[in-house]
Amino acid sequence: MKKLFILVLAIVAVSACDSNKTANDEATRERDSLMQIIDQKDEELDEIMSCVNEVQEGFRRINEAEGRVTIANGNPETASTRGVIQENMQYIQQAMQQNRDLIAQLQQRLKTTTFNAKALERTIQNLQAQLESQNQRIQELEAALAEKDIVIAEQGEQIDNLNENVDALTQENRQKSETVAAQDKDLNTAWFVFGTKAELKEQKILQSGDVLKSGDFNKDYFTEIDIRVVKEIKLYSKSATLLTSHPAGTYRLAKDGKGEYVLTITDAQKFWSVSKYLVIRVK
Repeated sequence: MKKLFILVLAIVAVSACDSNKTANDEATRERDSLMQIIDQKDEELDEIMSCVNEVQEGFRRINEAEGRVTIANGNPETASTRGVIQENMQYIQQAMQQNRDLIAQLQQRLKTTTFNAKALERTIQNLQAQLESQNQRIQELEAALAEKDIVIAEQGEQIDNLNENVDALTQENRQKSETVAAQDKDLNTAWFVFGTKAELKEQKILQSGDVLKSGDFNKDYFTEIDIRVVKEIKLYSKSATLLTSHPAGTYRLAKDGKGEYVLTITDAQKFWSVSKYLVIRVK
């Protein structure tokens, strides 16, 4: 009987050990399953928050780009500022589209999430409201830029017209200046020549005792001068006679230290008033 009792106790002990092992295994499985659910929720929450943060960062970058466009829009129009505006507006459009895509991902996540759906729905609504507000500002900015382009085009046309007028006036003034300069040159240009009687005859300057009788005399034989500048003509001769008519008292014909005549014009305007050609016969 004693041996039989010991055998029964042993069987009971073994059965108890098997039951405890089974219970422990079940608890372990339940714990692992719970940890997996917690890990999945944490991963899902991280993904949602990462997406939300990315949208918010997109809004921040868009605001900065808006500021750069506004600042450039306030500056005088140049090729560089226009380039800044175009570059930032293109960046804004890309960032806006990226935010639309991210919000669409969050809306899709809302359909399957095990996370607090109400909180996620409110977050998505807030992000959509921000997106709409920002989109409206961008449209207003685009309209302002378009209006400015029209103004710039009108101003450009006016500037072109003004430039054409300025060019025309400049050309007209240049022509007038050239005309005045030519007239001034004509008014103050004279020609002189001195030579022996034979030389003057040879050049048809002196014909039958008359000076400059006909128009076929050799004009190239004369020296051209500006009467405002040339006041003295050296004749390099000890005998000199003026053959053309010039008012008395407007010049002086006298010898220098070498005994050679020098013509000094004391009143140029009056001296040249009768004739712009001066002919002097020397020996």
